[in-house]
Amino acid sequence: MKLWIAFWNILVKDMRTYYLKPPNISWGLIFPLAWTSMFFIKSGSGLESILTMLPGVVAVSILFGTTSLLAVTVTFEKKNRSFERLLLAPIPLEVLMLAKTSGAILFGVANAFVPVIMALFLADLSQVVWSAFVPAVFMIAVASTFLGLFIAVAVSEVFEAQTFSNFFRFPMIFLCGLFFPIEKLPVLLKPLSYVLPLTYGADVLHGAVHGGHAMPFSLDLSLLGAFCVGLFAMSLWNIKRKWIL
Repeated sequence: MKLWIAFWNILVKDMRTYYLKPPNISWGLIFPLAWTSMFFIKSGSGLESILTMLPGVVAVSILFGTTSLLAVTVTFEKKNRSFERLLLAPIPLEVLMLAKTSGAILFGVANAFVPVIMALFLADLSQVVWSAFVPAVFMIAVASTFLGLFIAVAVSEVFEAQTFSNFFRFPMIFLCGLFFPIEKLPVLLKPLSYVLPLTYGADVLHGAVHGGHAMPFSLDLSLLGAFCVGLFAMSLWNIKRKWIL
């Protein structure tokens, strides 16, 4: 019970303190919203175009929302040395970091449904396989959050975290099959696509929205789960190496 109380207090504190910081508003809210609006305006009211673009804008909304939050929450507390006080708390490091990241996961999931709500006014989404779409959104949010945690732990300033995040975020937009099929990429770039977690989440989203997926949903989600575990484990190892030892 004490672990859950500590978990909840850390989560609420982060939401109150950091989620409306300017970097979060610009990169986590305004950018995905502008990106979504741009694509939907470009596609007009064509059902096929909207369904083709919807998985991509959902994934981008999650990616930018989650990584922007972690860039602020972790680096601010690291710089102000308040994170060191949390490390002294009598709770396991794993629980502490899950509490620090849970808010970003929830934010990413909420961000994902902004394009969905906008698409409801432009197209019929009755054919969407929600039983695959919703788990994919959650898993992408988890993977993106842990990617943001891994980046935030590696730097010391918020602007460094945001800049470093862009080295991952923007290539992912073009390499993960969000808007351009992986089959059309140059041969040298295709292997790189399959070492990025967003590739598997995007495949599920495409399959759930318009049936254009390359692998079974179960395989995509399993690989995405493996990326989540790996990124979280590497982040914990980095924290222990840099901040504790």
